[in-house]
Amino acid sequence: MPKRVLIVDDERSIRTVLRAHLKRAGYRPLLAADGAEAQEILAREPIDLVVSDLMMPRVDGMALLAHCRSEHPGLPVILITAHGTVDSAVEAIKQGAHDYITKPFDAQELQRIIRKALATEEADRRSVRPDPSAVRAKGRFGIIGQTPEMHSIFDMIERVAASPTTVLVTGESGTGKELVARALHAQSNRASSPFIRVNCGAIPDNLFESELFGHERGAFTGAVSTRPGRFELADGGTLFLDEVGELPRDMQVKLLRVLQERAFERVGGVRTLEVDVRVVAATNRDLRQAVDAGEFREDLFYRLHVVPFRLPALRDRPDDIPLLVGHFIERFNARLGRQVTGTTPASMAALMASSWPGNIRELENVMERAVLLATGTTLGLADLPGLSDGPVLEAPESEEMGLKEYVRVYTAQLERARIQRVLQQEDGNVTHASRKLGISRKSLQMKMKEYGLRDEPR
Repeated sequence: MPKRVLIVDDERSIRTVLRAHLKRAGYRPLLAADGAEAQEILAREPIDLVVSDLMMPRVDGMALLAHCRSEHPGLPVILITAHGTVDSAVEAIKQGAHDYITKPFDAQELQRIIRKALATEEADRRSVRPDPSAVRAKGRFGIIGQTPEMHSIFDMIERVAASPTTVLVTGESGTGKELVARALHAQSNRASSPFIRVNCGAIPDNLFESELFGHERGAFTGAVSTRPGRFELADGGTLFLDEVGELPRDMQVKLLRVLQERAFERVGGVRTLEVDVRVVAATNRDLRQAVDAGEFREDLFYRLHVVPFRLPALRDRPDDIPLLVGHFIERFNARLGRQVTGTTPASMAALMASSWPGNIRELENVMERAVLLATGTTLGLADLPGLSDGPVLEAPESEEMGLKEYVRVYTAQLERARIQRVLQQEDGNVTHASRKLGISRKSLQMKMKEYGLRDEPR
């Protein structure tokens, strides 16, 4: 299905030209004469991207941007302006615009920016994003978690947030690396300055340099105006380089120079620009392995690896799953207009026993689907299809069983499932498993005997 692009401009000729360009490029354009009309369209039509003029009567581009950020979070907005200065670009992107382009614009440049915005939006949709309502759940910095692993992350954020030191956040896809980057920014003295995010996996190799460092007018075909890069836009703030492991080798050299000297030149420029930027990088790749394979520069790895954060996989922090489930139920109830109150003990046990290869992102998607399609107010196993990789827990349905006995039976089943999974993860090593479970080796051996699990010492 063609992506729906809303074109907002008070000049009929601009709207006509843009509509023709976007139709030829395979998009489905919708038109609005100003921000007020655009808001009406957004209220009734699903839109994938907004391209808006900056200067318009009634509701201008910046006001429309604010509306989109408030009422349609995640919707990318590109601003068109005849007043393309670095200051206006910084302000627009600081307020949440994806990008901007100046009049007169080049059709190919606009299409490139649109493709990049849609690719980034798709990547963002797959990301674990901050949620303001998370402050009501248990955790810190908008991040939910109470396990020892998460408390260590919180303590590290508190200790290093105020420093300008480069940080490398690693972990599997979906563990919340951007949440840590945003928390570091929000807790620093840069919080009032821009937080600029670059998804290195969504940028074509030939555009990396222009994206990061900007370009001068005429630097290459299609460079019809001077444009600041992301380092320049992040001056005084934080630059988050997501998926940094995808950087091409030639760009790794240039990034290393900026990290060391805090200076660079735009593409096609001769003037050296100095910036004060705190860099937070993130990757789900094993960069040490990439260094050994010759895919990532060793000197850049050590320059990024000054303060490392390693985020635990969700399967390694199952005690946080009930908190996350409760948070997602609350969020999706509000978003989808549902009245789900919780889960059955059996469904919670299945959720906690799952291996979650997609981590928090996968759990979030599962809970959204479950809340949307639930036939009752409590989520049961039937509402959570696909959780078959965990142990099957039999529901005690005896009419004579009281609540305490019912909970005791499920608690025992859940404990057995957790011990079994950790033993599998540790290849049967009882000493390592007991450390992960936070109990003594002797206690673990007793529980293994009680539950009929393999209990040979190793």
